[in-house]
Amino acid sequence: MKLERDSVKRLGAIGGVLAVLAAASLWTVHAAGPEPVIHIAGDSDVDAAALGAAIDPLFDDSVGETRALIVMHDGEVVAERYAPGFGPHTRLLSWSMGKSVTAVLIGLMVADGRLALDSPVPVAAWGQPGDPRGRITLRQLLAMTSGLDHVEDAEPLPQADTVRMLFTDGAQDMGAFAEAKPLAHAPGTVFSYSTGSTIILTDLMTRMLTDSADPDVRRRAMQMFVDGRLKIPARLTSLTVEYDAAGTMIGGSFMHMTARDYARFGELLRNHGRGIAGHQIVPEKWIDYMRTPSPRNAAYGAHLWLNRNSADSALMPGRAPRSLFGGVGHDGQYLLVSPSQRLTVVRLGMSPTKEQRDAVKDGLAKLIALYAR
Repeated sequence: MKLERDSVKRLGAIGGVLAVLAAASLWTVHAAGPEPVIHIAGDSDVDAAALGAAIDPLFDDSVGETRALIVMHDGEVVAERYAPGFGPHTRLLSWSMGKSVTAVLIGLMVADGRLALDSPVPVAAWGQPGDPRGRITLRQLLAMTSGLDHVEDAEPLPQADTVRMLFTDGAQDMGAFAEAKPLAHAPGTVFSYSTGSTIILTDLMTRMLTDSADPDVRRRAMQMFVDGRLKIPARLTSLTVEYDAAGTMIGGSFMHMTARDYARFGELLRNHGRGIAGHQIVPEKWIDYMRTPSPRNAAYGAHLWLNRNSADSALMPGRAPRSLFGGVGHDGQYLLVSPSQRLTVVRLGMSPTKEQRDAVKDGLAKLIALYAR
């Protein structure tokens, strides 16, 4: 299997970066024939006809391109649809939905006693006496309140720190790039969404697993942890994570799974960390913590979006239950979990314009509204 990172290395220029961001076909592993795959079963709560009618607009050209959509209700797949060229075995890029996977892995390390939420994060670059970054805690990184100077989006696009970190001058050692940033605010005082914070977390996890600076050793150590503690127990068989040249997992952007496995991960969250067979994979208290609103943004928890009114809201407050939460990724990736409706919805695709993303969100809100709260 050949993933997009190899393509990025070949591009090697800003123009290539922009092409990558615009051409989502580079970010997928195709594993289906030319014909679309559609399975709409419905259930006793919402019949197949009503479900199909709500799903059809999400495959209209007005939303860009929806490549995969899954609806799970009461733990069962009641609808599954793919665009031509995509199917149940196609691994699709997470973009920022991967942040929620990273947060679950952090929770496992906290449960193991390797990490503590309110202890200063041990980063060598912050270790000089008097460096105010030395006060940044794990809790603040998870809540996007570290205070570190990081520009997530910017115009022109190549000036954004996230693009620099993922694709240009920071791409060889993303952890070092993110950790070198100065403070823009006192830690814990301001919400500022940052993929750099997630990279710091993945670098931290790796350093908890090995003292080696060898990239291969770092990759192997992290991969063994991902496989043994999450991928295998949660049956996320398609989960594929990428690493930078320094061996740091790119947990804020570059994970790949099938739509079914994204839905299975959503069900893990909905069921308070319990897997398919009821085994407690992630501590229930950690899932509760991930869903607890940040004091600096009620619409964000610990690397998880919450359905609350906020200027920074990424979900649909007022149009879906307040208990709704989920992961949201670049260009309209959604993993939505509604505990009160016993519902998990996954939408994966390519919606590069704001109008298209608004249409996606509108369609998902109407789909979710079919189910009783």
